[in-house]
Amino acid sequence: MTHSFNRLTTIAALDIGSSKVCCVIAKISRDRRINVVGYGYNASKGIKNGIVTDINQATLSVCNAVEAAEQMANERIDRIIVNISGDKIKSIIKDATIAINKNRPVNETDITKVIEKGINKINVGEHELIHCLPASYRLDMGDEIKDPRNIFGESLSVDILLGLVPEVQYRNLSTVIENAHLETAERAFSPYASALACLVEDEKEIGATVIDIGGGTTSIASFKHGHPIYFSSIAVGGNNVTNDIAWGLTTSFTHAERLKTLHGCAFLTQADKEETINVYPVGEEDDSSIKQVPKSELISIITPRVEEIFELVNQKLSEHGLRDISSHRVVLTGGGSQLSGIREVASMVLDKQVRLGRPKNIPNLPDILYNPAFSTVVGLLSFALNYTEKKPTKTIQKQSNSNSAFNRIFGWLKQNF
Repeated sequence: MTHSFNRLTTIAALDIGSSKVCCVIAKISRDRRINVVGYGYNASKGIKNGIVTDINQATLSVCNAVEAAEQMANERIDRIIVNISGDKIKSIIKDATIAINKNRPVNETDITKVIEKGINKINVGEHELIHCLPASYRLDMGDEIKDPRNIFGESLSVDILLGLVPEVQYRNLSTVIENAHLETAERAFSPYASALACLVEDEKEIGATVIDIGGGTTSIASFKHGHPIYFSSIAVGGNNVTNDIAWGLTTSFTHAERLKTLHGCAFLTQADKEETINVYPVGEEDDSSIKQVPKSELISIITPRVEEIFELVNQKLSEHGLRDISSHRVVLTGGGSQLSGIREVASMVLDKQVRLGRPKNIPNLPDILYNPAFSTVVGLLSFALNYTEKKPTKTIQKQSNSNSAFNRIFGWLKQNF
């Protein structure tokens, strides 16, 4: 059932990532404008590759971010819109068709009816249903159309995009949120939220893929005809680049991250061969232990991992038939997208137009949030404000107890938050 945030005057978004946890609190004006009044963030602990690995540490990270946002906003929150990430998120398409009255054009009742047929008793297996989005319509089994309203036909079909995450993974995340004394009002995939923050309407219409490079994962959301058509993720992100530097230069993770930020680049230039950088050997922090290495050595460590990320993304796009569409462009966002030269490498590997994306669809953002690293949390605010999803009242899940005589049970989804 469709949930509406329209009556709310305050909304709070929570981005739980592998590198950081961020909370943003915003006020909604009568003309439905978003005004950020508080934010807080800190390093993420107990999260790896977008998955909870330590309940207590992850809960503490969430509490600290939320408390900082509450103090700035001078307001307590108890309900949040939260991101869902990790390398196991996926999407599938479910279709449905109904007969319609050929003597009148398609109306809202027809659209509601075909969507309800499509989402009736969805079989999610061992997954939690996060998204349920109409992706395209067809009349009389013809070509895809964006909006069938006011058009005549004899049958109406819909493709519904289902966003799924392993139920066990979601249960751990829910435990962290509950332990932080918060209630989940809604959920959204990280790349979907980032797309809402970064894409312009023409990109959604013509076709675009957002590649959100986080700390532990790189996640994907593809759009066409104004709607998302594909979600996926890979278990490689910015932290893998940092780990490679730490191992390759035998330095600490903290210093490797600093080297990546200050001197890192995704491809080698002639000048890099002549420049040297200072590296602290692991376990030694005084200046007498500094060793100097060519900058080219640092970049030769970074480049293969960055190329690997986009090669894996290319495989995902190929599986969904999006690789060879020339008009389909790519937008990079997330903290990992700030690496120098990454746009050029992405364009070369993916063979597409590529731009860097940052939150742009909410005006008057605090300067610190106008940054690719905060695309997801800002996008969650837009997601809440424009929420239109219709969810089934029931889903079919596999029985967790293998000894049961029944191998499926009905799982109730929350509604009317």
